Amino acid sequence: MSPDAKNTKGQFIRFALIGALNTLVDLLVLNIETVLTGMKTGTPYALQKGISFLFGVACSYYFNKHWAFKDKSKERQGLKFSLFMTISVAGALINVATAALSVTYLSPLINYEPLTAQIWVNIGALIGTAAALAWNFLGYKFFVFKEK
Repeated sequence: MSPDAKNTKGQFIRFALIGALNTLVDLLVLNIETVLTGMKTGTPYALQKGISFLFGVACSYYFNKHWAFKDKSKERQGLKFSLFMTISVAGALINVATAALSVTYLSPLINYEPLTAQIWVNIGALIGTAAALAWNFLGYKFFVFKEK
């Protein structure tokens, strides 16, 4: 395995671990929102999912910069953060749209009684997270924290 491939593999593993932490934060906030409001589908769910996603991404920049991609440069931090947020917002749109479509249209197709609306809230969130995973990793690696 080449040093660059080994580095990319390590970055992806660290990125995935950070993503797991962010997903836990996202799910915690989302479950609090949906339990408190009782709204678990459609536009209200999409709005709640967007808010919960922002909580997860809030700590993502710091951990990805300092641990996953080990970016020590001090130059152009404003530009890096702007690029990070652009990639993240696009990832959020992918995440939220996929999650909302899953709970709104996929859950009725899979009418399996033990899968309650609250369980579908989490299934949809995980499907959305998986959909945005590759987009975010490639965007962060090749645009935000690219090595010179």
